[in-house]
Amino acid sequence: MQSLAFSLLKLLIRLSFPTVNQISTEKFAEWLADSAKQQPFVLDARSPAEYAVSHIKTSVRIDPVVPDITALSTVSKNTPIIVYCSVGYRSAKVAQQLDREGFIQIFNLSGGIFQWANEERPMFKDNEHSSQLVHPYNAIWGNFLKHSYRAENH
Repeated sequence: MQSLAFSLLKLLIRLSFPTVNQISTEKFAEWLADSAKQQPFVLDARSPAEYAVSHIKTSVRIDPVVPDITALSTVSKNTPIIVYCSVGYRSAKVAQQLDREGFIQIFNLSGGIFQWANEERPMFKDNEHSSQLVHPYNAIWGNFLKHSYRAENH
């Protein structure tokens, strides 16, 4: 069960970025499991330290502060793109920038990797080794992550 504070945070993100399409963790997981559907290009909009602890398989890290859009030069503007971060704020900012760059199928993962982890969905330290831990971003934001998934010393 999600906390009221986490639900309010997700609502605030939606209201702050009204033009950014949101996708639920459930819909995203279904999409990844459906090999008949065109698979999305997945962007992780967190720091290198956060990405190193765990990420969603096949995701490519993009700097959330100064996103390098040239890294997407080989990606068609029609390719579906899912962007996520810890809870969805940094990724919504990146999604907004991708929209301005002309990408047309961009989705922000609502609840980010915190919700993904809290729902016990698969995460990886690299694309071969699974991980059960998530970088908590900081002591305050880490409270949105179930304690058993919170990487310590961060």
